[in-house]
Amino acid sequence: MIWTSLLVALCASSAQAVWPIPSEYSSGEGVLWIDQSVKISYNGAGPGSYGSHNNDTSSSKVVSNAIERTYDTLFNKNFVPWKFHPRMVNFEPALTSNSTYVKSITLHQNASDPTDIMKPTIGSVDESYTLTVTSSGEVTITAASSIGISYGLTTFTQLFFKCGGGDGVYTTLAPVSIIDSPKFPWRGLNIDTSRTFKPLSDMYAMMDAMAYNKMNRLHWHITDAQAWPLEIPSMPELADKGAYISFQKYSPADVQALYEYGALLGIEVAMEIDQPGHTSSIAFSHPDLIAAFNVFPDWGTYANEPPSGTFKLNSTAVYDFLEKLFDDLLPRLKPLTSYFHLGGDEVNLNAYNLDDTVGTNDTAILQPLMQKFMDRNIAQLQAAGFTPLVWEEMLLVWNLTLPAETIVQTWLSDESVGEVVAQGHKALVGNYNYWYLDCGQGQWIDFSQETSAAAWPYPDYCSPRHNWRLMYSYDPLSGIPANSTHLVLGGEAHIWSEQTDPVNLDQMVWPRTCAAAEVLWSGAKDASGQNRSQITASPRLNEMRERLVARGVRAEPIQMPYCTQNGTQCAL
Repeated sequence: MIWTSLLVALCASSAQAVWPIPSEYSSGEGVLWIDQSVKISYNGAGPGSYGSHNNDTSSSKVVSNAIERTYDTLFNKNFVPWKFHPRMVNFEPALTSNSTYVKSITLHQNASDPTDIMKPTIGSVDESYTLTVTSSGEVTITAASSIGISYGLTTFTQLFFKCGGGDGVYTTLAPVSIIDSPKFPWRGLNIDTSRTFKPLSDMYAMMDAMAYNKMNRLHWHITDAQAWPLEIPSMPELADKGAYISFQKYSPADVQALYEYGALLGIEVAMEIDQPGHTSSIAFSHPDLIAAFNVFPDWGTYANEPPSGTFKLNSTAVYDFLEKLFDDLLPRLKPLTSYFHLGGDEVNLNAYNLDDTVGTNDTAILQPLMQKFMDRNIAQLQAAGFTPLVWEEMLLVWNLTLPAETIVQTWLSDESVGEVVAQGHKALVGNYNYWYLDCGQGQWIDFSQETSAAAWPYPDYCSPRHNWRLMYSYDPLSGIPANSTHLVLGGEAHIWSEQTDPVNLDQMVWPRTCAAAEVLWSGAKDASGQNRSQITASPRLNEMRERLVARGVRAEPIQMPYCTQNGTQCAL
């Protein structure tokens, strides 16, 4: 009797162990087992079942992929939850001949997917779902879209654990009732693959982890000053000379594969080719297009980091280059995404003193040239059917006039978000003081004996490191008037790569990005209007970390087992 009471208490403490937390969630204390023979039926948007409906449709592909991942997660990538129960306690239910199994899993899509389901525009897809699990083992997931069905299956897998002996998968939470939908439609992660290259396998793994946290946008910062790893068939010299080494390139087939992989997970890719700054790598093949290239040792006068260099701002040759670049790239991306990022951050005025088409850093002269430059880029994007994104400086520093549909990505402050929406533009958040994942690693540049003392102890520009609790405290709607909150589409966490490569990528991103994922899915505030409690979030995040590790993600721990085994003893 004592053991039963303890088990009930433990089950109660883990009854909210879904990440991100659903809109409405209730669960019980009943035990259900599940085995690989359980059938999952899917009606599509009409009659039929999984295995008999048209598997050539996009909707069917999304759901078929989700079903395969569900089986894989439950039976191959699950974990034993010993860390979440006091030591020396037999927390696992007994499997007997009378044990109740999940009998059926029914997926009911009650509406047709939009035609753009594989490259959705903001608001076109209903991502909501409901999930019910009865005490007798009937499971039903209902959603208006295949993406909603996929999210429901993801949540379903988070209810189950693996037995320590290796046999059996169970939940102690039946019955379960969940009604869920996201707070924000854009829930993203920005990955920099220029400063250090990320193999396609690592990008796939990032997407898998993102999908398990119900994130739906990968911002692919594919080129920058340091390297150009993107192959452009009409200009092979760009990657041949701009990549660090010949095997660190993304071919057109690689790009297509990554976009298609994401689409099946409900993740849309938005590629960024940053400009006019952050373009120095183009000079390796086209030196005539870049001003102030690799000024040394005084690179700090002309750029935020070496090598310096920016597109010449009043050059017809630059315009011709961009026209050719986008004529090659955009048609290949058009079937795969609705968005493209044109960059626009950290443009250094001093570089234009060395620009032979301008010869000044006077903003009165440069501003109309920047307007003309960005107008040209946006016009080509729009003609190709893309929605443009730009960094906030284009609007707030350069005062450019941008088309109404342009999405402005903020990073410098919460005030920036307010200024963007005050001008009627849609905004993405990601304040570097909260959601930059590369912060706190210390300086990556070296200091001379003359400058070393002043730089000691060598913090980086965005120190300290942003732990998950700080990330979790960030409210995307902070200071935004109620009549403008609809203009905040969501946001992104960012992993810049001066000190992040495939060796430490997982640890730098996970599980801290889970905190941003929950804020973007569930909102920063609880039902009472307060910031969500770290004390109640911590056990769920600890569990999500274990689920990521079971999926092959080298996510770092957030607490030691003593804390996870002993309830709230590690709370202050």
